[in-house]
Amino acid sequence: MNAPSSSAEKLQPLVPAASMEVGLQLLRCGRFSLLFARRSAWASLGLCGLLAAAVAVALMAGSTWLSPQQLLSVLRGQGAPGLQLLVLEFRLPRILVGLLAGAALGLAGCLIQALTRNRLATPDLLGVADGATLGVFVTLISSTAGMFGPWWVGPLGALGAVVLLLIAAGNLGRRGQRLLIVGLALSSLLRAVTELALSRQELMHASALYAWSIGSLNGRSYAAAAPLAAGLLILLPLTLSSTRRLALLRFELEIASGLGLPLRTTQWQALLSAVLLAGLAVGVCGPIAFVALAAPFIAERLVGGGRIALLSAALVGALLVVFADTLGRILLAAAELPIGVICNLLGGPFLLWLLLSERNKEIS
Repeated sequence: MNAPSSSAEKLQPLVPAASMEVGLQLLRCGRFSLLFARRSAWASLGLCGLLAAAVAVALMAGSTWLSPQQLLSVLRGQGAPGLQLLVLEFRLPRILVGLLAGAALGLAGCLIQALTRNRLATPDLLGVADGATLGVFVTLISSTAGMFGPWWVGPLGALGAVVLLLIAAGNLGRRGQRLLIVGLALSSLLRAVTELALSRQELMHASALYAWSIGSLNGRSYAAAAPLAAGLLILLPLTLSSTRRLALLRFELEIASGLGLPLRTTQWQALLSAVLLAGLAVGVCGPIAFVALAAPFIAERLVGGGRIALLSAALVGALLVVFADTLGRILLAAAELPIGVICNLLGGPFLLWLLLSERNKEIS
């Protein structure tokens, strides 16, 4: 009998490096093996470090600035009661909610873009965000739930919008392009209904509803983070496990099916996961534009190799939301800008740059 191998002997490349794609590393530990891209792993680690730094800056920034020493004292439970209240009860909850919402939007955008093979495809473009917004908006008008409303109306409104989308489009269509065309019309219709309902409200009520409808993290508590955390805990591993299947969607459908891809199952899983993630984010924070568009593009540039960067897209989305919220709190001394306003200001130039870069790529 052979002597049992040591741990060092068990953890070794499964195949020679020369026979593998450049940038990939395959490790084996006993009966289990792991294939990962080195650049993707380093990108994820770098994004985690940037996210930690952004959270630290966000905790210190605001109308009352804290020094790093004051922040450390508060986190250790040794700071002044006023500073503990400011950091732990006001800033930290909204940062946590923004981090989770950004991750959900970044992941949803990456799924939609993989499904449609279109860099400009987002939950906003398919009417998903507008459906979730309208659902929460109607709830706020017709009930006394307050200015935040029940979070679960967001996913229900998003699912309702997708049902209307699929009825109008007939099915997912080839490459999902049919969804994009019908989604544009549906998004405009839902937004018009929301604006019509807003115009029928009294001035004070309409002002409060408008503040929510552009996206905001103000006043969000730890309880608001719970549904987002639960959704990501379930859907993030599910989507990460489908990375290879999503990558096959880049081929022609006949080729992907010939390679063994369960085409309809993969498409439906990507669509429903994106809808639920975007609906959760809208239900908790209101509609936040730009993140679902920019996060997948930035993540793909960081990861390289034309890979589906699901995890990196989630991390970039979280980083963008935390950055935008911090910027909105410090940009004006006398007022706080909602995160939706900051994201729209950043989204316009980014979209122009993206269109120009794609045009130059085609010319070259």
